[in-house]
Amino acid sequence: MSIRVAAVDCGTNSIRLLVTDLDPQTGAAHELTRRMEIVRLGQGVDATGRLAPEALQRTFAACDDYAAEIRNLGAERIRFVATSATRDAANRDEFVAGVRSRLGVEPEVITGSDEAALSFSGATRAVAGETGHPTPYLVVDIGGGSTEFVLGDREVEAARSVDIGCVRLTERHLTQDPPTLAQITAARGDIDAAIDLAATQVPIDQAKTLVGVAGSVTTVSAIALGLPEYDRDRVHLSRISAQSVRRVAGDLLASTHAQRAANPVIHPGRVDVIGAGALILAQIVDRLGLAEVVVSEHDILDGIALSLL
Repeated sequence: MSIRVAAVDCGTNSIRLLVTDLDPQTGAAHELTRRMEIVRLGQGVDATGRLAPEALQRTFAACDDYAAEIRNLGAERIRFVATSATRDAANRDEFVAGVRSRLGVEPEVITGSDEAALSFSGATRAVAGETGHPTPYLVVDIGGGSTEFVLGDREVEAARSVDIGCVRLTERHLTQDPPTLAQITAARGDIDAAIDLAATQVPIDQAKTLVGVAGSVTTVSAIALGLPEYDRDRVHLSRISAQSVRRVAGDLLASTHAQRAANPVIHPGRVDVIGAGALILAQIVDRLGLAEVVVSEHDILDGIALSLL
């Protein structure tokens, strides 16, 4: 008998919902709906340390929509996880109260380590079913405010969350359109320092397969594949060469907002931050020296759902 669960992942840039039926014996999933809204909850948090009122309003509006969907589909269990932006915010109690009143569950403001473990669980289940992906895996989850590095085979062996993300780096450095060479160089410095920090706890050089998850990575994949429109099935488990990652990152950083907005595979809510996300991925690929990144559409959201078993 399957169990119907609802998982919500609220990050710095987006809030996502997955409602799925799970087999309690095998963990096999039958997905009912998967939704994503760009709410930019982390707007300005890096500078102010607080969640902006308009960002909270956007997030609560999405929560109202998700609550109605969860009720309509009759989910038996709900888990709401909040990540980087909420960890950093002085007024996170206001966020917690607003979510609780709308969804009837306490939002869990999880640690970077917990976030890493959930990302690994969600991402590697699909990759492990494919041939040609040697272990250990290094799962890299590039979010809006943070990036998680998680190394392991079947279980997490080491993990570290660091404060680089597409929203954080855009607000901090890439403020011109397009960004200047000096701004890109400064952003690269932050990324390289963060990778060095992650490497103090995660032996990233041991990785045999790099698995990239979340919106920055999947968008880079769609661009590299030359898709006319975003196609989740084409992106999932795609293998993007290191050279293609570097090329896409360079093109995005050299383009204007209007040029990026004209590309139909880039979600409107990512147009202003995708250059930073692609740059993070390119720097990680260069550091590891691996030939490619395997892209998974399954990530922390799937890990949250599985945890409800």
